[in-house]
Amino acid sequence: MAGLWGAPGGTPKGNDSSLLNASQRAPGGGEGAGPRPSWVACTLAFILIFTIVVDVLGNLLVILSVYRNKKLRNAGNIFVVSLAVADLVVAVYPYPLVLTSIFNNGWNLGYLHCQISGFLMGLSVIGSVFNITGIAVNRYCYICHSLKYDKLYSNKNSLCYVFLIWTLTLVAVMPNLRTGTLQYDPRVYSCTFAQSISSAYTIAVVVFHFIVPMTIVIFCYLRIWILVLQVRQRVKPNNKPKMKPQDFRNFVTMFVVFVLFAICWAPLNFIGLAVASDPASMGPRIPEWLFVASYYMAYFNSCLNAIIYGLLNKNFRKEYRRIIVSLCSVRIFFVDISNDAAHRVKCKPSPLMTKNNLIKVDSV
Repeated sequence: MAGLWGAPGGTPKGNDSSLLNASQRAPGGGEGAGPRPSWVACTLAFILIFTIVVDVLGNLLVILSVYRNKKLRNAGNIFVVSLAVADLVVAVYPYPLVLTSIFNNGWNLGYLHCQISGFLMGLSVIGSVFNITGIAVNRYCYICHSLKYDKLYSNKNSLCYVFLIWTLTLVAVMPNLRTGTLQYDPRVYSCTFAQSISSAYTIAVVVFHFIVPMTIVIFCYLRIWILVLQVRQRVKPNNKPKMKPQDFRNFVTMFVVFVLFAICWAPLNFIGLAVASDPASMGPRIPEWLFVASYYMAYFNSCLNAIIYGLLNKNFRKEYRRIIVSLCSVRIFFVDISNDAAHRVKCKPSPLMTKNNLIKVDSV
């Protein structure tokens, strides 16, 4: 989860034998809960398959669009590409393993894959939070401090900022490998962050990996909205920078990305914070359906950003269309070539027939 990507409760750390199957109940999952209906696993599998497909295709489109389109190759979109990479990380490894766990009704991939999956999940989630924070700061500097922007966000500086984001992300996730907090939770079929290992550590994770970054983002976007309203209401027009319509649309796009991210991840973080405050009493009070729903809502967020760019950003939308048309044209091109080759083979007379025809002509 953003800051906290795990469950209230978890399985004990250990070797493969410590990984529970889905019919068992983790602490905080509710007492006396029976086996799940089959439709639950089918629904979760469908959500995950849809998320994986849209995540991979959409974020590859984002990366290709920025690479191909000069209008999109700017300092701000370096963070957009970095965010797309963070979303791709979970789609290529952790999510498929979770899907396997759903199909097998438990984790049978071993302890090592469990740790790697949980680690990459955390890397992706925290990387997303930090990249969204970086995007908000970038938009704030671009709109509210435009005179200093080119110096602050040169291409070299922007790459350094992205490198710093991923370095901080790695530093933030590494302690989980030493504290034993990456464990399998059968309720969500995932190797994830176990909130009940240490209340103090869990609260610190929520605060520094979610609340603090989101506070910075809210501050940046609030200042931008104030400026937008001042410009539109013509308050002190001579002292305020003019905002181009394209700049405003780009800002709205990234603001929507932040809002949806907060909506998707806030429930799971608040659940974690509540459980960490009093694990013994609060853990069993969290309904399993609520936790699972909040968890898969957070999963689903990884495929939304590319859709938002396509819906709200004209340059991304045009480039999406060009890439898709190019791919279809290549496919049609190869199909046409193969059809032409087949037609030539079909229509070309055989050497024997040609020889026979020549013999007949000569004899006549």
